Amino acid sequence: MRNVLNQKEGVELLANNYIGHLGYLSGSCPYVVPITYYYDEASQTIISYSSESYKIEAMRKNPLVSLCVDEIYSVTDWQSILVHGTFEELSSINAKHMLRQFSNGVKSIINKEPDKNGQFISEFSAKLEKGRPPLVFFISINGISGKKRES
Repeated sequence: MRNVLNQKEGVELLANNYIGHLGYLSGSCPYVVPITYYYDEASQTIISYSSESYKIEAMRKNPLVSLCVDEIYSVTDWQSILVHGTFEELSSINAKHMLRQFSNGVKSIINKEPDKNGQFISEFSAKLEKGRPPLVFFISINGISGKKRES
């Protein structure tokens, strides 16, 4: 049976994961890409990073974004949320602080649950250009909605 996730359950799903699918608009076309993220409970924002890219250029032009996070165990046992928010690029000292918070937060999620597969972190990190600092950004959350199905 399908049920709506309440706000607390949605935030819990967001906070207990670190890989999601970022949706953004470029011109009149929607794009969805996987990202590594960290939900910062204190500021109630989503922290992430990237190298300079098409995605970043598009979000600078249209900062309205969405993030889909799910846990799928089977066709009849899953939960999924969609976060609507606003992209904001960080700079200098704030970016360094948030990148450290991101890194420590993702590590803590991986360490809490040994079944979470942390090997993807190095794959995402490898995409950053050598010698150039990562572009750190956060997503201010405007709303969360979600559903779940339990057998």
